[in-house]
Amino acid sequence: MDYNVSEDGYYGEFGGAYIPEILHANVEKLKAACRTYLDDEAFKKEFYGLLRDYVGRPSPLYYARRLSEKYGAKVYLKREDLNHTGAHKINNTIGQILLARRMGKTRIIAETGAGQHGVASATVCALMNMPCVVYMGETDIRRQRLNVQKMEMLGAEVRSVTSGNKTLKDATNEAIRDWCCHPEDTHYIIGSTVGPHPYPDMVARFQSVISEEIGRQLQEKEGRSYPDYLIACVGGGSNAAGTFYHYLNDERVKLVEAEAAGLGIDTDRSAATIHLGRKGIIHGARTLVMQTPDGQITEPYSISAGLDYPGIGPVHANLAARGRAEVFAVTDTQAVDAAFELTSLEGIIPALESAHALAVLGLKKFRPDEVVVITVSGRGDKDMETYIQLFQTRKTDKR
Repeated sequence: MDYNVSEDGYYGEFGGAYIPEILHANVEKLKAACRTYLDDEAFKKEFYGLLRDYVGRPSPLYYARRLSEKYGAKVYLKREDLNHTGAHKINNTIGQILLARRMGKTRIIAETGAGQHGVASATVCALMNMPCVVYMGETDIRRQRLNVQKMEMLGAEVRSVTSGNKTLKDATNEAIRDWCCHPEDTHYIIGSTVGPHPYPDMVARFQSVISEEIGRQLQEKEGRSYPDYLIACVGGGSNAAGTFYHYLNDERVKLVEAEAAGLGIDTDRSAATIHLGRKGIIHGARTLVMQTPDGQITEPYSISAGLDYPGIGPVHANLAARGRAEVFAVTDTQAVDAAFELTSLEGIIPALESAHALAVLGLKKFRPDEVVVITVSGRGDKDMETYIQLFQTRKTDKR
């Protein structure tokens, strides 16, 4: 079975481009640019050159000895947290800004939740001398203040979004509204495998450097180019799409996704779209959507600002629907426990998003000979305020 995107932009029954007429020309131009440049040798040379010399790739594949001993498997961590800007997001923004320049665009907009994509967008705009506007929910601005300050220092304008629950969904709404008002000169750098075709496939292709490197690195370390398990967190799903890309059709490799259960999937405070969503349309794509019985999109919740999205990338909706991916709903508490465990056992402070993937180690059984690769999608600098509060609370509770 083929799990890649079809010619018309669908993953099984999910995907497509459900857009207003004003954006039709822009989307068609982007499709044409993808066809022209993504396999162009000059484009690839510039893209991979920047990934190497600017981003610092390849990112390490680290054998986590103490985690391996505890969970009885060969656990490797794909260290996207060590990239320039501190997350995997820069892989995609490098690719998209190179496309934007080739399309003659002179202004960049982006949405952000945790701030990692906003920082990555602001970074490449500074590099390429292009103006950048980042939409960010007011709630996320408060809990990710460090990343807001980074974006502003890099020269981006951060626009606070006060609609809805003031998080990622609402920031995306405002970015799309801006794009509708400025279709001629503006390129919208979407940060995840969401939105209308060709965005989900394009973002996945730019992020596929992750799985490309995993294959080479495992060949060197294990004498084979594939793991038994790949584990990644999913909000919109860009790091998971990049982690899985070269293994989508390789049935030897089991794909595992960790979505944000928040306070639990049996509560109204969750962002576990695959567990709780129904088929619908959000931000220009047909996918799974958290919604009321009459089709109103509900407000998601997660301790992680990068995972509280009420949709899911269509590639992931398809993987779940066809049983290709196993999906765990990880609660706030489980994620935080996993973050503190990684910190104490391996000396690595992960982003709260990545901690959801790490929590799968405690929810699933592995054999000692199985190779398990977990993508640490970002570092925990941005989450230190949350971690410090929780750490102090736990210290107090132990007294």
